[in-house]
Amino acid sequence: MTEPAKREDSGLPEAVTAIRPEVAAFKPYAPGLSIDEIKERYGLSQVVKMASNENPLGTSPLVQQTLRTHADLAFRYVQSGNPRLVSAIARSFGVAAESVVTGNGSDEVIDLIIRVKARPGKHNIVAFNPCFSMYELQTRFCGVEFRQVPLRADFSFDYDAFVGAADADTAVAFITTPDNPSGYCPPVEEIIDLARRLPSSCLLVVDEAYMDFADDPAAHSVLPHLTEFPNVAVLRTFSKSYGLAGLRLGFGVMHPALADYVKRVRLPFSINILAEYAGIAALQDTTFHAQTLRVTREGRTYLTGALTGAGCTVYPSAANFIMFALPENCPHDARAVFEALLRRGIIIRPLSSYNLPQCLRVSIGNRHENELFIAQFKELLRG
Repeated sequence: MTEPAKREDSGLPEAVTAIRPEVAAFKPYAPGLSIDEIKERYGLSQVVKMASNENPLGTSPLVQQTLRTHADLAFRYVQSGNPRLVSAIARSFGVAAESVVTGNGSDEVIDLIIRVKARPGKHNIVAFNPCFSMYELQTRFCGVEFRQVPLRADFSFDYDAFVGAADADTAVAFITTPDNPSGYCPPVEEIIDLARRLPSSCLLVVDEAYMDFADDPAAHSVLPHLTEFPNVAVLRTFSKSYGLAGLRLGFGVMHPALADYVKRVRLPFSINILAEYAGIAALQDTTFHAQTLRVTREGRTYLTGALTGAGCTVYPSAANFIMFALPENCPHDARAVFEALLRRGIIIRPLSSYNLPQCLRVSIGNRHENELFIAQFKELLRG
């Protein structure tokens, strides 16, 4: 009988240290910095956060009123399966209710799809590089091979290489459109063509978390075409344009049979009752949603022009953020600019975790936040 490998003596009981190797090597998700920690770190009274792609207008007034109205129900379990929320999503997005899977953020739906589709030791999952880190984190946690295909130099999608990385054992392929961190958004015809080219057993998951912010979502979203492609699932979130990032709410739309499998294994009550009420209210407040899209698109135009005018390389974005590289003659590197802005009370996102240390990403804020960021940024460029 083979003796088990000896573990390094850490002084901890074996019941604690005897864990799966995927966990021992796991690198957790790196979230953006919070306002409170920057206030405390630098002794600031005011901090502007433009790092996590949150709603520039905050939370819908209707949602706020709904939360106050239903706060006394916090002791109740939510109805299993969230049928009221599912019906509201189905009506708002023109999809069949039986195709909708709700989740504690779209992150939960990503995790569930991987668990349902991929078998450790047999299957692989394909994504571009860089990509949203949750695809890789949950794939590796499940002990499944994760394959990545480099984006082109302009951050557009290399479909031939992507299809070439897939094989008969590719369970899931992830793409994000508009993409994160660049904001690149291909026409929907390219996504449809990709779906046709992938192996028949592969599920193409199209993460459309930022699709609402595109100037013409209909020209880019695969959601209206979903019934034609049973091998495609679409992810959406309430965290961005609907302003519910703190309540954790998202959903996936997929073939009804796959949706049934995913719902079977989802943890019960993963969406809390207040998040469900908030999601329904957010879908009803079309005025707030329209204002969010208008403010974001106007802010994106302003920041793109201001950063370009300051000599930065700005990558075209259809999302609620902009990725940019500093001017060649800038006296600081990207990390130094990020740190200097922190000291001035402005949080943006360095992209070293995306293997893009020369780039920065800024979320679109409201008018005051955008102008404050540009003023402070230009002052830093002047040394």
